[in-house]
Amino acid sequence: MILSRFHFLATLLVATAAACMPAAAQLASKPGAVVTTPHVRAELVAHAPNGVSPGAPVWVGLQITHQPEWHTYWKNAGDSGLPTELNWTLPAGVAAGEIAWPVPKKIPIGNLANYGYEGTVLLPVPLEVSSNFKPPLALGTGASGLDIRLKATWLVCRKECIPEEGEFTLALPLQGSTALHKAEFDVAQAAQPQPLDKQGTVEVSGNNLQVRLEGLPAAAQGKTLGFFPETPELIRTAAVSGKDWTQSWQGGTWTATLPLADQRSASPTTLPLVVTLAEGDRQPGQPVAWRTEAPVSGTWPTTAPRAEVSPALQAALAANAANAAAPAPPAELPAQPAGTFVVALLGAVLGGLLLNLMPCVFPILAIKVLGFARQAGNRSAHRTAGLAYTGGVMLSFLALGGAMLALRAAGAQLGWGFQLQSPAVVAALAALFTLIGLNLAGVFEFGRAAPLSVCSAQAKHPIANDFLSGVLAVVIASPCTAPFMGVSLGFAIGLPAAQALLLFAALGLGLALPYLVAGFVPAIARLLPKPGPWMNTLRRLLAFPMFATVAWLVWVLGQQSGIDGAGTLLALLVCMAAIVWALTLRGRTRLVIATVLFAFTAVLTAAIGRNVLQTVEPAKLASSAGQRWQPWSAARVAELTGAGQPVFIDFTAAWCVTCQYNKKATLADADVLADFDGKKVAMLRADWTRRDPAITAALTSLGRSGVPLYVLQAPGKPPVVLTEILGKDEVRAALAAL
Repeated sequence: MILSRFHFLATLLVATAAACMPAAAQLASKPGAVVTTPHVRAELVAHAPNGVSPGAPVWVGLQITHQPEWHTYWKNAGDSGLPTELNWTLPAGVAAGEIAWPVPKKIPIGNLANYGYEGTVLLPVPLEVSSNFKPPLALGTGASGLDIRLKATWLVCRKECIPEEGEFTLALPLQGSTALHKAEFDVAQAAQPQPLDKQGTVEVSGNNLQVRLEGLPAAAQGKTLGFFPETPELIRTAAVSGKDWTQSWQGGTWTATLPLADQRSASPTTLPLVVTLAEGDRQPGQPVAWRTEAPVSGTWPTTAPRAEVSPALQAALAANAANAAAPAPPAELPAQPAGTFVVALLGAVLGGLLLNLMPCVFPILAIKVLGFARQAGNRSAHRTAGLAYTGGVMLSFLALGGAMLALRAAGAQLGWGFQLQSPAVVAALAALFTLIGLNLAGVFEFGRAAPLSVCSAQAKHPIANDFLSGVLAVVIASPCTAPFMGVSLGFAIGLPAAQALLLFAALGLGLALPYLVAGFVPAIARLLPKPGPWMNTLRRLLAFPMFATVAWLVWVLGQQSGIDGAGTLLALLVCMAAIVWALTLRGRTRLVIATVLFAFTAVLTAAIGRNVLQTVEPAKLASSAGQRWQPWSAARVAELTGAGQPVFIDFTAAWCVTCQYNKKATLADADVLADFDGKKVAMLRADWTRRDPAITAALTSLGRSGVPLYVLQAPGKPPVVLTEILGKDEVRAALAAL
């Protein structure tokens, strides 16, 4: 009985994977200091240079890192958009001030313009701690702290606008300096407009504003200034200085004439405004902007009826308002043109076919071929087995794809192959393949190690065996799809759910197609040799690919849980193998030895089993990679490219076989490394072995949902995405083009 088609074991695997998926969803929805979406990474940060005490300066803030081309908004958003809103929940005796808005930039969009932020911005807020503040004691520690909770909403836009929100928590210790984010708060402080000593004046003259400011410092005099009114919908935001509005200097006095908005919504008596230096005129350590609240004189012209807000903006505003009460469902994605989608489906089928050649799939397919040979001459059994296997493959791809789409819609940052980012799933797979290997090697048969009821159930339901073998093939094979399906899977994530799931089903059809065709074409079945003694030899030979798969899975777990996790898993696998062997014995010996081994394994699991599920910090693992490769972060990429240095990013994972091949065959080549050094390219490695929302967001922004992915990014140029199966000539040619 060749594993009885591993019905019992595959059932165990499905139950384990199902148990792990809700845990992933709960983890993703748990509030913390960081919220990551496909468009921004938002983090609640704090700075208390003298600790938390009455009268001491305490700052908190929301730091938003935007994906390229995306932006959020200033307090006056401009022609469209909404400012970011921060709603704090603080202990009694602690009050939050207003956002100290950094200087925005003008963002033209067609014939409109917005005021907002790109790149990374920190919105700082001062906290006032009164003498009435009484910090709670943490149970069992005697320590106390300041618990900060924030609910933030923001509108992030590129050409389209997406309302987003996040809930954040942060525990700020009372004693000592909290200086982890000092540099970010210093940058935000430097970007604050300084108050002017003199108010200045604003006069309404026809359809224009006449602005007059005095007291600007010598560093600003004679320079072209940017103008940002804090009152929205007042001036024509998209007006260009020198063309649509004018400014001039008379000594130390700055004057400007600005056109009023065609559909003005306010007629203030005092106008808060900010003027800024152009970015090229700013000097480190010097003020970059100035603020005043100028009285307004003159008569405001009668306003024309306001034009209707566009349906797109109405939808964005309504969705953003709904977010305040409950998370809004994701916007309906546009269906793709029929021709484009058909090409994507054909590509998915082809990718699934090629997946049969990947080494991670071979052990499962080899067992299927062996089972196919055992049914030689039985055409009906061939067809039934082919259909059952295909059903298992396609439904499993649909389940994995649907789970990923659902979790991502709920806010989790997942990508294709996410199941192997869980140490629990990796350990369960290692145990499963160990049992398969032991069975193939002849250590045990289910007729002796399993209850008779289990064996008879397997014999009565061969269709279920074939179906579950398809499930197992998908679970172990799906992370290997990236070399053939990287673009298509990234494309699928951006499709409506029905089209995306159809693409996943096409991928499954491609994987199952050879076995399905073999079941319905007798000529293919006749190519297989007749059943005979060779099958027992092949069966034992197939045990070694299974054990090789176990070795790979243990190595993957070592990347996630460290050497202690890998060692613990190996010890538990040995115990499991010993228990399986004991169950093959007869009589009282079987009962005694199996009981002792069960007890020993239980004690060992209680003592060190947690090592398997622990996670090792990425920085600890990255330090072993040597000085050439640096850990990836969006901030590090921005820092390097801002300094004029090109960057090469390797998005990789330990469970990605293609990634490991590319590392050894291409990225470790002496000539390739010499070219990197010659072009002074910084080399960053984004390790996705463990779940990392920031890496997932970066992959999504590049149109991918899995690894490997290789990106060469030069300052001032769009990123260059290389092919997943990386060749030396391709890398050297891309470097030469720099």
